[in-house]
Amino acid sequence: MHALSLPTWMVHISSVIEWIAAIYFVWQFAEVTGWSAWRWLSFGMLPALISAMCACTWHFFDNSPSLSWLVILQAAMTVVGNCTSCAAAWYIWRQTRV
Repeated sequence: MHALSLPTWMVHISSVIEWIAAIYFVWQFAEVTGWSAWRWLSFGMLPALISAMCACTWHFFDNSPSLSWLVILQAAMTVVGNCTSCAAAWYIWRQTRV
């Protein structure tokens, strides 16, 4: 856990909490407005959350070489999360044109 300074840990952890809050608020927006297409954005954001959790986990264990697979998983989830968020945004856009 000594791999990062306290301020850097604060940024990492607050980013994960903010991402969870963003997913929750997007879901609530879909509920309140009745625009169910926005729920897809909540699902699309989940891989990026997994990516952030992978980074925090790897740093928590002092960047252990035995957990280097987390770095690969983090990179993959970042790509998947960007693609799924983009697809969800496209779906929302398509639904507004109908």
